[in-house]
Amino acid sequence: MAGIDGTLVAKYLESYAETQGVLPERIADFGQQYRQQGHLTREQLYEIAYESSTRSAYHVDRNPADRCVEVTANVRRVDGDFSKIHLLTGLSGFKAPTASCVLTALDPSRHAIVDTRVWATLERFDFVEGRKESFDAADYVTMIEPIREIASETGYSPEDVGYALFAYDVEHREGTLH
Repeated sequence: MAGIDGTLVAKYLESYAETQGVLPERIADFGQQYRQQGHLTREQLYEIAYESSTRSAYHVDRNPADRCVEVTANVRRVDGDFSKIHLLTGLSGFKAPTASCVLTALDPSRHAIVDTRVWATLERFDFVEGRKESFDAADYVTMIEPIREIASETGYSPEDVGYALFAYDVEHREGTLH
């Protein structure tokens, strides 16, 4: 699909470990906790936020503990990617990229971690238009649709496609990230 095939995904998925991206093993651990408990605690959300964005993770502590449990329990009950991301971004310290970590932990077969690098790779391959530096729930939906198409066509999970797109940008970006 538009130049992103299984070979490209495989190559950059393999090189992902050399990037400074979120550790897939940590996301898998959070996902296991989330599915077992039915929710995530404020402390677990802080850890996810710290993995994703160390600079803004401290904002997570501003959330009441019971609200963190309530929101993450509700995310499991709600249909629709926009609604899920929107719920999570209602918590302090969670913008769409960090919220995408929570969704990917919960269901890597449907979600991917997204950020500026993933958007940039999708833009290079004409899946999205324009440069982006901040993201909201609608932007997540814009990114996850082609990621799922690529996953379907290549046999990789959306999670793996997201990691590969991130690694592709690490290797091909000229200049600074922002």
